[in-house]
Amino acid sequence: MKLGYLFSGQGKQFDEMGQDLYQQEPVYRQTIDKASEALNMDMSDATVFDNPVNTQVAIVAMSTGIERIINQDFGDPVGATGLSLGEYSAIVAAKGLDFSDALQLVRDRSHYMDQAGQDHPGKMAAVLKTTADMVDQAVKVGSKKGEIYAANYNTDSQIVIGGSIEGLQATTDYLHEHGVKRVVPLKMTVASHTPFMQEASDLLAKRIQDVSFNQLAFSVISNTTSQPFEVNTIKQTLIDQLINPTHFYNCIQQLTQLGVDTVVELGPGDTLMKFAKNVVANDHTFHIDSVKTLNDFRSKAKLVK
Repeated sequence: MKLGYLFSGQGKQFDEMGQDLYQQEPVYRQTIDKASEALNMDMSDATVFDNPVNTQVAIVAMSTGIERIINQDFGDPVGATGLSLGEYSAIVAAKGLDFSDALQLVRDRSHYMDQAGQDHPGKMAAVLKTTADMVDQAVKVGSKKGEIYAANYNTDSQIVIGGSIEGLQATTDYLHEHGVKRVVPLKMTVASHTPFMQEASDLLAKRIQDVSFNQLAFSVISNTTSQPFEVNTIKQTLIDQLINPTHFYNCIQQLTQLGVDTVVELGPGDTLMKFAKNVVANDHTFHIDSVKTLNDFRSKAKLVK
């Protein structure tokens, strides 16, 4: 079995996220306690951990705790990737960034994004069952009415767009006119991974200069470049990530080219695992966000040759 990790970004959350893992898995508990120390707040408290204000740091803490459990049993993966925020968890797993430093950086990144969203609000929508070429053409037409961009190339047939209300509406109209039936508005007030996040990118550029990165122990594929992060350019790539589209589909393809035959999503939800299903051979895809899904992976992983 050649493992590849997928690290959750800001996706699905649920109440008492990770509390069962905290109670039953010592390594996970140690990780969350370390997060509490780094952030100066009690991350073992479900009301703190599940607070929307703490979403980004909670996801990184949870993902890291799960990765450390799996690492005990299986060692390092062949490679990893994460969607947006998940890249920070992936870099921590690859020993490219200290866990405490990552949490503090992510906390500030979250604040920068919130501020940019308030100063330059936007809307996003998921375009389903289409092609990148169709979306790119629609965005080109829609941009004549207002700012609009492709933000997330999640799969070869699901792409998220974001920007102004006017640009989003014009793009949606074009897609409908050209046979694309499903354009689903997302409950977001920020247009992540578009130039609407320029303010956040500028603030992160200043903040990240004080952070030390190390050579990565295994390949972590960047959403921005679709190539492995390099230690000498990692800061700039993370800065660019906020204002450039993510290419998660390309990242999964890169993992398979590295030889990965089994992928496991670490962190809340199973969205990334579903994205990977059509790329990974034999449907060897798993997710871990609870004791139940952890034990399910442990038992099924033994059957994967």
